[in-house]
Amino acid sequence: MLGLGSLGVGSLFASLLQLFGRESSSITHHPVLPPSYPLAVRNPYLSAWMPSDQVPQLPFSEPQFWAGQKLGWSVIIRVNGQAYSLMGMPDTDGKFIRPAEVRRAEFTATHTIFDLVAGPVAVTLDFLSPVSPSDYLRQSLPFSYLTVLVSGSHGYDIQVYSDIDARWTGRESRSECEFEENDGLAFYSLTVGDATLYEEADDMALWGSAIFASRPSNFTTLSAHSGSPEDVRRNFIEEGKLSGEGSWSGGNVVALAHDLGEVTGGLSVNFAVGYEREAAINYLGQPYTGYYRAKYPTTSSALSFFLDDYANALLESLKLDQELTTSSAAAAGSKYADILALSTRQVYGGIDLTIPNGSLDTDDVLAFIKELSSDGNVNTIDVIMPAFPIFYVMDPDYIRLLLEPAMKYLAAGRWHLPYTIHDIGTHYPHAIGHDDQKAEPMPIEESGNLLILAATYSHAIGDTNWTSRYTNIFRGYADYLVENGIDIANQLSSNDAAGPLTNETNLAIKAAVGIKAFGQMRGENYYSLIGDEHASIIFQQGLGTDLNQTHFELQYPDWPETWKTPYNMFPDVLLGLKTFPDAAYRMGSDFFRTVRGDYGVPLDNRQDWAKSDWNMWLAGTFETSTRDEFVEDLWAFMTNGKHNWPFSDRYVASSEHGNEPGVPILCRARPTVGGHFALLALAGPRSMGSISCCRGVGSESLGHGDKLHPLTGKHTEEL
Repeated sequence: MLGLGSLGVGSLFASLLQLFGRESSSITHHPVLPPSYPLAVRNPYLSAWMPSDQVPQLPFSEPQFWAGQKLGWSVIIRVNGQAYSLMGMPDTDGKFIRPAEVRRAEFTATHTIFDLVAGPVAVTLDFLSPVSPSDYLRQSLPFSYLTVLVSGSHGYDIQVYSDIDARWTGRESRSECEFEENDGLAFYSLTVGDATLYEEADDMALWGSAIFASRPSNFTTLSAHSGSPEDVRRNFIEEGKLSGEGSWSGGNVVALAHDLGEVTGGLSVNFAVGYEREAAINYLGQPYTGYYRAKYPTTSSALSFFLDDYANALLESLKLDQELTTSSAAAAGSKYADILALSTRQVYGGIDLTIPNGSLDTDDVLAFIKELSSDGNVNTIDVIMPAFPIFYVMDPDYIRLLLEPAMKYLAAGRWHLPYTIHDIGTHYPHAIGHDDQKAEPMPIEESGNLLILAATYSHAIGDTNWTSRYTNIFRGYADYLVENGIDIANQLSSNDAAGPLTNETNLAIKAAVGIKAFGQMRGENYYSLIGDEHASIIFQQGLGTDLNQTHFELQYPDWPETWKTPYNMFPDVLLGLKTFPDAAYRMGSDFFRTVRGDYGVPLDNRQDWAKSDWNMWLAGTFETSTRDEFVEDLWAFMTNGKHNWPFSDRYVASSEHGNEPGVPILCRARPTVGGHFALLALAGPRSMGSISCCRGVGSESLGHGDKLHPLTGKHTEEL
């Protein structure tokens, strides 16, 4: 039995129960049924989900890594000697352990909550993955919370158990296990013994450590055990505690169990699950590590802070959830609020927030984003671009943090081509550039993206201190667009699956907006005038429209029966550039109502698939009724029950080509769903107010004896 400690979170139970604990006669989903529920989603290598079609059988169901691999994660409760499976026990036969009854499932921007009934008690599983963009320390911690809340107990003797297995390492058969106890904190580290630095397998990291941890509160004692799942779980089921003995081989589990004793009313316990990499990113040959390691350099100290910080992280999450629901519903209705709630963790779950591993210099912060469900590029400019509306809303500084790795590389003169680099590394986590000049060529796309992103950042924060450092680089790309933004050579746009085109109208729109964005950012009217001239050629003079100006063509000239969603007009609206006149926007608002499929508008007339991020961008350029149709279409796809992937941004929208509408294509868990925030972004940067605490410092944890009400932020003695 491990020693006692205290976490100071037991007093949060009543408020959590009031917020999340509900009963019903059958399973319900709030606010809606999503494709998949995020459980522990913090970075590209800590991304565990529960497919929604598995939720009715939650006691038997295992979660999945974002790419689809199953992960062992079980939760059991023991009430007066009878064990009940709450999650992840596929071999439950009912003889020694009974399945709990699932009553309700809920997701918010930061929480996933499952309500169950285990015999005479109600149990809530609350999975909290903090979203704290302005608090670099909290956001960078590679851990997520599981809180188990027990209620309705009338003097019952209760124990709570959870375990994970070696599948979290990515190489179960090669896994190794270590256990550490430190001042009441107990945690397991699972590693791949012979893994090389930065080695991946099927998008899972092999060179780090899967972490499972907990510590006892004033009300519980904690025990641990590792070994075969049959032996470890039987030990808990029979004894209500774990023996502390351990063995390890492939297929084993590591387990922690809390003994709550006799419970009257309600009580909660916390577990932490994570994946830690000391060397997180290879940036130009130098290792970068998580920001948190400047203050908490060891796993033990980081976990201690993380568990101590639960009350503060919870308060912040409740505030964020409430503010996001309110602001997004005000922007475009309750269905839009559902979309953003499901998108939020997915975006930040694609990002690592880092500092140099050697110096641990917190003034040298860089953010890295992985191109999930594709080729795994690092900081792809046309991944940052569709995602940027969420950063614009939540913390615009992330635009700079994500661009800075590429800007440093460009400033060093290592990229020699006249247009912007596509990414800073072929495959995550190797952000090593392209000295061979062989990055995927998207000249107009990426040059326009970079200028618009830089201008958006300056617009959001109200100064040009950072962008001024790279003026000559930006000017070079603006000049490239001036020279090449009308007569466009055969090339790819962001939607490379659709293939290259010459004179693609949407690229010409991006060039015009990018040129004018640079002019506005630098206060140089010369570029603003050229951007307006390009727009006039495309729209007023009709180069990019059909003869009657009912819509923009896919490519020009003389392709009147073609069309493509001109989503590149959204930054023109967001930044108030007025590159294109109101008539261009009215034209789109009228036209795209006529080409809707079963689940919205496809990317262009050649496709039957839509891109959800670009469609929300486009919706931001429309009048309200057309905008609402686009929101309705995306919500309908999200909730149709036809798929169980993490939110896909690419899906069949129309049956015109004989495919089943409403099913995803290839893309899982991509951070590009940040583009769904486009409509909320129109309310302005920081449109949700100040969500997080002071940047880069990390919240001071509550004293162990403090009791803080999570909804009011006041100490209980003040209430």
